[in-house]
Amino acid sequence: MGFDSIVTNGVIVTATEVLSLGIEIGIKDGKISCLGTSLPRDNDTEIIDAKGAYITPGGVDTHVHFAQDNSPTGDDFTTGSRSAIAGGTTTVIAFASQLRAEESVLPCVAEYHTRAKDLSYCDYGFHLILTNPSPTIMTKEMPQLMEDGITSIKLYMTYEPMKLGDAQVLDVLMASRALGFTTMVHAENSDIISLITDRLESAGHSSPYFHAISRPQIAENEATYRIISLAELTDTPILIVHMSSEVAMKHVRKAQTRMLPIHAETCPQYLFLLSDRLRGNDQDTFSGAKCVCSPPLRHDPKDLEAMWTGIANGTFTTFSSDHAPSTYDNPGGKKKGLVNGVMRYRDIPNGVPGVETRVPLLFNHAGPEKDARLSLPRFVQLTSTDPAKLYGLDGVKGSIAPGYDADLVIWYPESELAGGVEISQKMLHHGVDYTPFESMNVKNWPRWTYLRGKKIWDRDNGGVIGDMSDGKFLKRGKGKVVVGRMGNEATGMLPGERDYWR
Repeated sequence: MGFDSIVTNGVIVTATEVLSLGIEIGIKDGKISCLGTSLPRDNDTEIIDAKGAYITPGGVDTHVHFAQDNSPTGDDFTTGSRSAIAGGTTTVIAFASQLRAEESVLPCVAEYHTRAKDLSYCDYGFHLILTNPSPTIMTKEMPQLMEDGITSIKLYMTYEPMKLGDAQVLDVLMASRALGFTTMVHAENSDIISLITDRLESAGHSSPYFHAISRPQIAENEATYRIISLAELTDTPILIVHMSSEVAMKHVRKAQTRMLPIHAETCPQYLFLLSDRLRGNDQDTFSGAKCVCSPPLRHDPKDLEAMWTGIANGTFTTFSSDHAPSTYDNPGGKKKGLVNGVMRYRDIPNGVPGVETRVPLLFNHAGPEKDARLSLPRFVQLTSTDPAKLYGLDGVKGSIAPGYDADLVIWYPESELAGGVEISQKMLHHGVDYTPFESMNVKNWPRWTYLRGKKIWDRDNGGVIGDMSDGKFLKRGKGKVVVGRMGNEATGMLPGERDYWR
């Protein structure tokens, strides 16, 4: 059969099962050719000994912000993708962001192709952030994007330069359904946030901690219920991104029990970090700016536990980093919110870095042990398989199976990392100057990362050993509905009632 390489002596984990030790992976021309035992070798076959460790699919992080104009001190595609592969992620989907004044989305997409081409260590795709959904864009340009392999869009219900009103959201949802786009939504009530922010500032409460006060859970809860209602009205699948609230999550869970195609995402910051981080420390009271993100970090450990419940019980379809970094010690980064000693949280760029730490942080809580928070197959579902399905990469990324790209993560045997790994800024590969997960300990870390059969990360021998041009643009197909189904009648509507107006 002439395999280019064979991965042997590892425990393969898929989204459905943990395979027995002894199953080998045959790789040919960058693809997984077969799984089997005692695969045939010849003198030219590279033998990759996993040393008894777990083997998981390359991570698929479908929510990263690279080379964003509103984050000039953050990561570009080179530093961001370098960080991704060091943490076991081989595919990212970043955002091409339309400005409100732009009458066409095609120039911004072309610009992001320029920003990424031959500058990425891992494979990549784009979502379109849609802020001006004109009829011309919806009827002429969106079909063109679909043909070009950009098959997902993101809508904002908050942020003044980006937010859409309900009527605009409805128009986009109906167009997305007709064309087959995967629709992501940032769900927070913009008016609640604006009112509280103005009143906090007038009362002199403008330090980073008050960012969390300005965006209470009820703002997320209301917007989540509202976008689910709009999606039900139009029979449109959606993904609600970076969820942080138990009540909002329960809205999603209830919708899913009615078989509505409502997908949900959460992120590491909502599993591990609380709003006390925004208070800073005695040496630097502004340092809480490092953890300003939206939705904000929540106040109570019970909020973290609620998100873990959603991870374990299947409410969340994907686990993404929402990697949205800005350098801390830079007047154009997080310190935009500190001018002449005066702190203004509303001027702090939103977001935290996390593309490198996402996979190890969740793997730390996965396993067969009784105290594990999730199983190893569930870990693979969340970090690789379901994101690939949802965003049109099924059959290419996210699984260890014949025909898929040979994107693999080989971990350490537990005996070789008995003390685990302590996360620190100095060990990471992103382009910013801090990590919010400093000093956290994880039990394992990717030893080797393979992209299409090529080793691109070797933690023991050189770290990042791939090339900056290894990453290729992924022309994606239509995403699959992973949760629920389309074709449901909206609550209280007659069969076929939509046909009168849609």
